[in-house]
Amino acid sequence: MNHERGSALVYILIAIALLAALTVTFMEPSSQQASSQNTFETVSEINTQVNFIRSSVQECVLTFSGGDSGRLGALNIPFPFNPTSTYLNSPDANNQVGNIRCPGNPGNSNNHADIFSGSSGKFMPQPPGLFDPWLYWNGLDGVFFYISTNKTDAFLQTALQKLDDQFSECEADVVDAVGGVEELTSTGGGSDPKCAAGSTCFRVWMIARPAAAGAFNGDTDGDEAACP
Repeated sequence: MNHERGSALVYILIAIALLAALTVTFMEPSSQQASSQNTFETVSEINTQVNFIRSSVQECVLTFSGGDSGRLGALNIPFPFNPTSTYLNSPDANNQVGNIRCPGNPGNSNNHADIFSGSSGKFMPQPPGLFDPWLYWNGLDGVFFYISTNKTDAFLQTALQKLDDQFSECEADVVDAVGGVEELTSTGGGSDPKCAAGSTCFRVWMIARPAAAGAFNGDTDGDEAACP
């Protein structure tokens, strides 16, 4: 009788071990699948928003190609000014993409119409999950917009690298500021945009001036360190 009980206990222990092994086997692919799915969704959502922002700005530039003639000496005409520009009537408190306005609409007034509003029929979507809102910059280096995250989920870094690979060299860059704040312009300064310490930023250029040669700070694969 004791021999039979001992044999039964051995079988039970073997069954438990097999169940544990099967559980680990099924869990690993599931975790990898979830990570791949998160990467795909992040790449797709950011790509969609990049195309939407870029096409909306380009529509303004093409429709009002003269810009605001009262500002012909300004940089990067006819691209929108920074939303915080004091030239604008009632400047915004920040340079979020959702606040950019279209020079030349209406006319040469400094009361430029919002690109994203109920009147235009274009609405700026919420940023992708785990990311801060898109920011815009028009300055000495050119015109760009960027998004950032301070989250450490591994799939985010994979997604940003995949995104970078889908753009031409120097058209977009991944800026790694995990080790400390990174300037996003060649001039720097208190009001110039920065990739905050502990963050990773993904930036897309609309136009780049020669000064931008010094504005590519730490693209994570190093392939854009010498952009003209």
